[in-house]
Amino acid sequence: MSGRLSDEQITGGLEHHPAWHREGDTLKRVVEADDFPTAIRIVVAVADIAESMDHHPDIDIRWRTLHFALSTHSAGGITQLDLDLAAHIDAVADSRL
Repeated sequence: MSGRLSDEQITGGLEHHPAWHREGDTLKRVVEADDFPTAIRIVVAVADIAESMDHHPDIDIRWRTLHFALSTHSAGGITQLDLDLAAHIDAVADSRL
């Protein structure tokens, strides 16, 4: 299990992920897809990555708007796993499937 990151480590990590922001012990990002089928393809791609990492985001799907939330519940906050998954989600979202 990854250890919980300090506030400074989280702030530094988010400098590399400008689309993300912190809300308490959670990292959040909103992705706007071109249409609903594209949104679902993004979710499927993220699901495959998350499953391979054994680290799963909360995802809220609203038509073509995706809300991602990352937190390592077993650690009680944000860990390196969350920043790593954020980077993968960024790559998927930027690919615009």
